[in-house]
This record gives sequence, structure tokens and C-alpha cells, in this order.
Amino acid sequence: MSDSLYETPNEGEAAEKPTSKKVTKDLAAASAPKEENLLERLRATISAKVEREVVLLEVPDRKDVLLRISPNITQAQMKAWRKNAGEETKNGLDPTKFACQVIGQSCVGIEIDGQEVFDEMGNSLNFAADEVLEMTGTTRPVPDAVRAFFGTDPHIEGAALAILESAGYGDTVDVVDPTSLSSMS
Repeated sequence: MSDSLYETPNEGEAAEKPTSKKVTKDLAAASAPKEENLLERLRATISAKVEREVVLLEVPDRKDVLLRISPNITQAQMKAWRKNAGEETKNGLDPTKFACQVIGQSCVGIEIDGQEVFDEMGNSLNFAADEVLEMTGTTRPVPDAVRAFFGTDPHIEGAALAILESAGYGDTVDVVDPTSLSSMS
């Protein structure tokens, strides 16, 4: 008989003929490592801390002076800053005080002529540093030192908007058409 069902394997041949069950199992095993790798990649991506890098902000009318700004601003911080700027008061939120909060609280350093300035202890300067309070002739970092440092309210509000934009509060999130994904590869 020449029916392959009744043939016995020759020496060196596999004793097992492929069945649809075995082929399905083999295909699943072949694709499992790839899925596992993708799963591990996603796990690593999601577990990594999302943090934006420090940005430099020009101070108008202060030649060669830049503020080092951390644009990692949370909603909780924004809420506290709005409250400190009078949001929950009878007169409402003072936009300049809010802008001073944004600048003063996100400033992590000051540069002049492209070099960061440090205090005597080697710490980065911010608006709460004694040296900055002395330079500005103020006793409160926010809003007084920020206002004195910038000199004009419109520049303060413009700077705060730039900081919030760098933090992502103006970003749009695009929707991707799944049918166009195959043409992108």
C-alpha cells in the first residue's frame, strides 16, 4: 500500500507526522517569544519614569540671563499655585501672581553668559536663594523676587505661558488611523 497513513518511518526520519493540532501548537510557540518580547518592551517602557528635561528661558531686558526651568509640573502643583494666587477668593485669581508662582516654583537654576551661577556652598540659585533675595531687594521669593527679577508684568506672564507650554499643557495628542499603520512601516 502506498497510503502515507500506513507507512512506517525510515531510520533518520521523524517518527511523528505533522497534524493540525501540532502545527497550531508549533505556530503558537514560534510567536510566543515575539509577544513576550513586546510585552517586556511595553513593561519596561511603562515602568520608566516620565520626566521632561530642564529647559532654558530667556529673561527679557536682562542681557545674557537665562532661567533653568524644570517643566515637570503636576496638576496638584497647578492647583496649589492657583490657590496661592487667589483663585478661591472673592477677587479671584490674580494672573500675575499665578505667573510668578509658575516661574518661581519651577526655576531650578540661573545662568549668565551661558554658565550656571552657584552660591558659596555650590548650590544652584533659584528665587528662594538668599543671594537672589538680596539682589532683588526683596524678602519673599514669590511673587516679589520674581517680579523684581523680570521688571515688567507682561514678561512674567509670557514666561509663565512658555513654561506651561514646555510642560506639555498646550500639547495636542493625535489620533492615529489604524489603517495607515501598515503603510508607515
